[in-house]
Amino acid sequence: MERIVFFTLTVVCLCFFNSCKSDGKVSPKPVIPEDSGPVSVASLKQDLESKGYEIFDYIDEKTGDTVLMQQYYIAFLKRGPERSQSPEAADSLQALHMAHLARMYAEGHADISGPFGDDGEIRGITIYNTPTLEMADSLANMDPMVRAGRLVIEVHPWWAAKGYPLR
Repeated sequence: MERIVFFTLTVVCLCFFNSCKSDGKVSPKPVIPEDSGPVSVASLKQDLESKGYEIFDYIDEKTGDTVLMQQYYIAFLKRGPERSQSPEAADSLQALHMAHLARMYAEGHADISGPFGDDGEIRGITIYNTPTLEMADSLANMDPMVRAGRLVIEVHPWWAAKGYPLR
């Protein structure tokens, strides 16, 4: 079990630190990476709407900026009913679980994942960046840990400002 926790925390930390590269400057405005330069809120809004995402916008009273809100889906990974695997099988499932999460991130379906630091019923979360709850639920249920019954998924809609980094 200690190897699984260490492995999971190591991968999560590496992913987190890699995603948080910075030049040391703090930007209060959204960071929306684009290959072709800056993108307007209007064109981002149009792109998201054309892909079926739920969005809305509002004007920030302090800055006068338009803030675009997007509906994401947060999947709670909860302790499943089947936890009797051998240590070797659990280690194998953990490696497959991490590969699944890495693939979700690489394909743009998930923006962040990680375990909780306690030994509670909820083991971790993944925030899915998909246009529908059904798609997020389907992707979450493809996780080898879920398929093996070691984890179960509970998915909820969750709103966040588009492009703002974690701090």
